[in-house]
Amino acid sequence: MDKFMMQRRTKKFAIDVWYLCSKLPHSREFNGFVNQLIRSSSSVGANYRAATRAKSTAYFINKLKIVEEEADESQYFLELIEEVQKDPTLVGEIEDLKKEANQIVAIVVSSIKTVKLS
Repeated sequence: MDKFMMQRRTKKFAIDVWYLCSKLPHSREFNGFVNQLIRSSSSVGANYRAATRAKSTAYFINKLKIVEEEADESQYFLELIEEVQKDPTLVGEIEDLKKEANQIVAIVVSSIKTVKLS
């Protein structure tokens, strides 16, 4: 997968999370989870873009580690929302987003290992 495909994928992830969040109830309790999920999911793409413009290997690895952390955090908040939301029509959408976050983590971890070995 080239960097442009991954940029599009991480951007799509943030947008898909945004659409999911727009369907969730508006309450103090949900808003806390939703705000954090939107921040972390959008940070995935933003930090991946920054990584592609890295001036050094150390900076590149650092940005990819942030992407890994933010994708994992997104997955965590998706899991929380999955457990507390009661709308059965959102179950598949949440599951798909959890899988995508997990795949992004796996891709990034593999990229970090590859860079460290070279």
